Amino acid sequence: MKVSVIGLGKLGSPLAAVMASRGHEVVGLDLHQRFVDDINAGRAPVPEPQLQELIDKSRDRLRATSDWQDAVNNSDITFIIVPTPSDAKGVFVNTFVLDAVEKLGAAIRAKSGYHVVVITSTVMPGSTGGVIRQRLEAASGRTVGADLGLCYNPEFIALGTVVRDMLYPDVILIGQSDERAGSYLEEVYKTSAMNDPAVQRMNFINAELVKISVNTYVTTKISYANMISEICGQLPGADVDVVTAALGKDTRIGSKYLKGATGYGGPCFPRDNVALSVFARSLGVSPDVAEATDRVNRRQFDRLAGLALSHIGGARRVGIVGLSYKPGTPVIEESQAIYLARTLIDRGVQVYLYDPLALDNAMAALPQAVRAESLEHCVRSSDAVVIMTGEPEYKSIRPEWLNRGSDDAVVVIDTWRVLPRDTFDGVATLVYPGFGQEQGAGVAARASAVAAE
Repeated sequence: MKVSVIGLGKLGSPLAAVMASRGHEVVGLDLHQRFVDDINAGRAPVPEPQLQELIDKSRDRLRATSDWQDAVNNSDITFIIVPTPSDAKGVFVNTFVLDAVEKLGAAIRAKSGYHVVVITSTVMPGSTGGVIRQRLEAASGRTVGADLGLCYNPEFIALGTVVRDMLYPDVILIGQSDERAGSYLEEVYKTSAMNDPAVQRMNFINAELVKISVNTYVTTKISYANMISEICGQLPGADVDVVTAALGKDTRIGSKYLKGATGYGGPCFPRDNVALSVFARSLGVSPDVAEATDRVNRRQFDRLAGLALSHIGGARRVGIVGLSYKPGTPVIEESQAIYLARTLIDRGVQVYLYDPLALDNAMAALPQAVRAESLEHCVRSSDAVVIMTGEPEYKSIRPEWLNRGSDDAVVVIDTWRVLPRDTFDGVATLVYPGFGQEQGAGVAARASAVAAE
């Protein structure tokens, strides 16, 4: 099929490359000329695992333009995947989507034949069938139905695994204006997905609710695991990994996202949770679970800072390893590592930073910090180290990097349990949050008293 993709950023360029790699003729469009030039030169516009590989594979089927008429004339279906930032209340703003819809609609007006428009950007419930449909019909001079299809089709992906998640989706969610539009979009996915995902087709409002409900449910599992971690951290002998592993064996719960570590961050989870809460309250519904999830997550910032400060003692140089909100991405939005670094810097600690992808972004946000040129440089330069993500590279930390030749062992706070404790015995003191190490004086006595009651 002939496909166009509007927006060639963190999600749009992988979508275009995936579609092209699976045999579709794809033209991407972006207002940023660099993105257009990169695609046409065969370069990945954004850093994302496997993206360059797919672009290399699909050079003869993938190109980019800044000409809306070119994009529309050379496609039968258009995916709009542009930002929908949150306003001060947490509501998604459709400004960029509507601008794209109007320009796309004007180009469709000048074209004959059926065309399907797919909104892939996450929008608030009521948007696709409301203002988006109205703007599209006004700009195109057509009515959604006979010669114009409209679908809502958000992706369920994570930065760092975008390509994999698009090639092997768990589910394809299609909010459809009508049967024809939904079937056309489903046909595209039959060839683009490498597995056989479940396809869920429904009306716009249900699809819009599914999207933000999924992310809110996932964040609830993360916050639940972190709540268990807090409890375990106050009980000598407790081990959060043992507890959550057992919980995850229950098929009613499952093990995905059930790991007590750092809180969630990034550009989607926090804001989707807030958006669902705001939307529910606008309907007079109390979103107690979503709001509690958000409170637990925000508490992790202070919990981690307090844990670090209680263990680093008089350390004046602290290395923070893992600066992005998750492994495999340069994105530092809502990163707990950035919050921790700011807290330590404000207390006069010299902070060394290292991350294989996010270091530039982190240094721009924290110019007072010291840039470590390698993982080894960061570890050797620090009196205490905090590992903030489960990046596989961090498993290569060697005991000799931590050996200071003194009786005082270097403290390593390993939030994701990357390093094996027995390898570092006698060289470093490994602290695993959620392993009965956060307790203060009298906790064991209090726990015994409660048990006795």
